[in-house]
Amino acid sequence: MNRLLRGGFILFIVLRYGLDELVLTSFQKPWLRVLARMISMGRDLTAPRGQRIREALERLGPIFVKFGQVLSTRRDLLPTDIADELAQLQDNVPPFPSEVAIATIERAFKRKVDDIFVQFDRQPVASASIAQVHFAVLKDKLGVERDVAVKVLRPEMLPVIEKDLSLMRMMAGWVEGLSADGKRLKPKEVVSEFDKYLHDELDLVREASNAAQLRRNMDGLNLVLIPEMIWDFCHTEVIVMERMIGVPISQIERLRDAGVNIPQLARDGVTLFFTQVFRDGFFHADMHPGNIQVSLAPNTFGRYISLDFGIVGTLTEFDKEYLAQNFTAFFRRDYKRVSELHIESGWVPADTRVDELESAIRAVCEPYFDRPLKEISLGMVLMRLFQTSRRFHVEIQPQLVLLQKTLLNIEGLGRQLDPELDLWNTAKPFLEKWMIDQLGPKKLLLELRDQAPQYAKLLPQLPRLLHDFLKQPRSDLEERKNLANLIAEQRRTNHTLQTILYLCIGFVVASVALQLLWHLDLF
Repeated sequence: MNRLLRGGFILFIVLRYGLDELVLTSFQKPWLRVLARMISMGRDLTAPRGQRIREALERLGPIFVKFGQVLSTRRDLLPTDIADELAQLQDNVPPFPSEVAIATIERAFKRKVDDIFVQFDRQPVASASIAQVHFAVLKDKLGVERDVAVKVLRPEMLPVIEKDLSLMRMMAGWVEGLSADGKRLKPKEVVSEFDKYLHDELDLVREASNAAQLRRNMDGLNLVLIPEMIWDFCHTEVIVMERMIGVPISQIERLRDAGVNIPQLARDGVTLFFTQVFRDGFFHADMHPGNIQVSLAPNTFGRYISLDFGIVGTLTEFDKEYLAQNFTAFFRRDYKRVSELHIESGWVPADTRVDELESAIRAVCEPYFDRPLKEISLGMVLMRLFQTSRRFHVEIQPQLVLLQKTLLNIEGLGRQLDPELDLWNTAKPFLEKWMIDQLGPKKLLLELRDQAPQYAKLLPQLPRLLHDFLKQPRSDLEERKNLANLIAEQRRTNHTLQTILYLCIGFVVASVALQLLWHLDLF
């Protein structure tokens, strides 16, 4: 019954805000058009379609707001006006009662909240669709009091989410069945993607582990602060972390008055993004202004403070290398290489003409070079690239959706902090250095070190494998061919082992020589 009522309310909101008009032109059944108009008689459709979609999602509640936020990242699927409007969705949700939060904490840790914390603020400091945050004071094992933040999951979230997701899947099926445009938008895939993100956010231990990994990765970079997780008090419904004190990055005038170098802060943000993406392949994928602060403490003055790690993106070594080569070729305006990379990776059909794809990419990208950020829009560039990609049947890679979303977040931050920032020139040296590190001698040594254990295992087995091979009955021609291949493989292995040996000997000789020179006071 509840599901039926919820479905009826969703249908009413869809008709009330005229969302059916988005697909009416491609309805294959005329009677559905007539029925929709009868039910929704008297509605006002003067507002732009993007605004109506945003307002409808806000009326439908927190889960649909979160869905709209995720959907706004899929600019490969949405028109620009709708994607821009959905990007304005704010996750401002009324807090749930503090008594419920306290009950959740006590259930998770099986202790009274006053026995856990020296002080616990009943009034939450932040509230979102998934959880809310309270400040507290915790006494650690050494008896030292620490200021902490306590994040508590909203009660009964999973049943609500499962019901709404079930309805979303059903609605996605309707859209695909009733609208020709709906099939292109891939609503079932979008809902499935949202399902994954949402369930990941519901496990707060996963968020805590994401924060711990980012904290390790960023250690020594001196650009960002990430709260330490208090693992004795981390549960799927509650996590306790170090309390961070900073100024929201949106309060630029306050930061400027405090003496923060705003242009440098903008450049640091670009460096931080590209470091997480290309060095680590593990990046904070929810970098909107609400999750970023700036420290004014004397020992960490001007550093970013990252919060909320429910959504992170990951990239494989192949993804990182492919993207770095694309970015580097793009910054050098080598559009032919960009086209070749798309074909080599299988993103476009193998029979695509390189010169045609090169010309299309040049037409999109060339007008945006040598301009400050205030005169360009990465969102517009991406949108035009996606329009071009559809023409050439480019397959948008799912692992890059979060990267696209984060890049757009970085653009928004850059516009706020320093409209004169030249994103291309800021990022180009970083990427070129990264490419040298990937292709230079340091990378070779790392690869040899990683492969050495495999070669060490393989080498003693080669005589037995060769003996077994020779004992197998085969035709003379095939046997000679396979034997030649095996010998060639053994020679390659021997060559690799010799290379490792020579490198080790060279390293030892160089070390001895350096020590000798040092003792002779020749340095």
